[in-house]
Amino acid sequence: MGKTLFDKVWDSHVVKSISQGPDQLYIDRHYCHEVTSPQAFDALRKRGLKVFRPEKTFCAPDHNIPTKDQHLPIKDETSRVPVETLTKNAKEFGLTLFPLCDPRNGIIHVIGPEQGLTLPGMTIVCGDSHTSTHGALGAIAFGIGTSEIEMVLATQCVLQPKPKSMRISIEGKLGKGVTAKDIALYLISKLGTGGATGYFVEYAGEAVRNLNMEERMTLCNLSIEMGARGGMIAPDETTFEYVKNRHYAPKGEEWEKYLQYWKTLPTDPDAKFDKELQFAAEDIEPRVTFGTNPGMGIGISETIPAKPESAAAAASYLKALDYMGFKEAQKLEGTPVDYVFLGSCTNGRIQDFRDFASIVKGKKKSDKVIVWLVPGSQQVKGQIEEEGLDKIIEEAGFEIREPGCSACLAMNEDKVPSGKLCVSTSNRNFEGRQGPGARTVLAGPLVAAAAAITGEITDPRKFL
Repeated sequence: MGKTLFDKVWDSHVVKSISQGPDQLYIDRHYCHEVTSPQAFDALRKRGLKVFRPEKTFCAPDHNIPTKDQHLPIKDETSRVPVETLTKNAKEFGLTLFPLCDPRNGIIHVIGPEQGLTLPGMTIVCGDSHTSTHGALGAIAFGIGTSEIEMVLATQCVLQPKPKSMRISIEGKLGKGVTAKDIALYLISKLGTGGATGYFVEYAGEAVRNLNMEERMTLCNLSIEMGARGGMIAPDETTFEYVKNRHYAPKGEEWEKYLQYWKTLPTDPDAKFDKELQFAAEDIEPRVTFGTNPGMGIGISETIPAKPESAAAAASYLKALDYMGFKEAQKLEGTPVDYVFLGSCTNGRIQDFRDFASIVKGKKKSDKVIVWLVPGSQQVKGQIEEEGLDKIIEEAGFEIREPGCSACLAMNEDKVPSGKLCVSTSNRNFEGRQGPGARTVLAGPLVAAAAAITGEITDPRKFL
């Protein structure tokens, strides 16, 4: 029997299998940011340990950093201290750091692929749940906790039970105005936030193959929101073209050697998955969420569904609607919006700014809404300027901020005030996620752009 992409990568990285226990998995690349790593470094000091393979770990501050005046000292102590601590730890343990204002700095899940650090066939970990992003290049990538960060720093391995495998195929062509974010929100609404628990998901099918690399990263990024351990897409010519000539990517003869290996990674025709699901691309339209988890979503032309029959689910549903200020059977299109946020490791890449610019070109920002446009990295910011997108966006009345996680999770100055409604391209709409009492509607960059010029939730297809 053939092997899946997941099996090929996982099995080739197993150092030792523990009987009726986890596998000892070798890790090719470890990403480190300022939020989850301090305790792990402290633990190494207490045990008198060094980082076993420092050349495998790359660090960058992203969660706590401001998105304005990054050249100035960080004012807020609760944000400044973690950033300073990461700088100190990277220096002490001999790790590569992309500090604030460095041209390579940005959100760790954006800079990994764009620097050529994320490669097909790798195992990748980071103390962050959205590490699944890197699976878009055909890597096994997943988030780990603080004790596991310590384990990877000390041994370059981690103990992990092998997940089951699932393939989700999206067949057919996507309709007008449908983005990778809409695919992901559609899948989460169908499977639920726990529907892929215990699985590693491979995304396949015509619609997935036709996505560019930035869009594939958006799709894999949101795998965790349906409970999956991670998501993957088989490497192909789109992948190889994206990786080629990036700073840390293999070069010359080494490139040819890697390329031959990467071409062997796609799932074999006779491989078996533990679970297979198939969806039709034409069933997906631009999406918005109405509740307080990413699975509570609808197509933009639809109305909020009826209360679930289960008592427990109904209680959660009613609590979410009460928090959001919405009602059963309500249509969200036309709902006034206070804030719009374009950015995060989900939608802070160049494709997202191209999409945003395509809607706002020749139009003007609504006076009713505050808009934060935050590139995922310094490199993305540079691309925006090179392509002239900054002029289109600024002529429409918007300002492009400096890179960082920003309003995704309110660990910096970019917080949505209590009670205000934000259309956000980020990944989570939990209560208070964007600030205490903030209300979040998750959407793709086209929906965000339409809201930014109309001041209300608007179907972007009206502008295409």
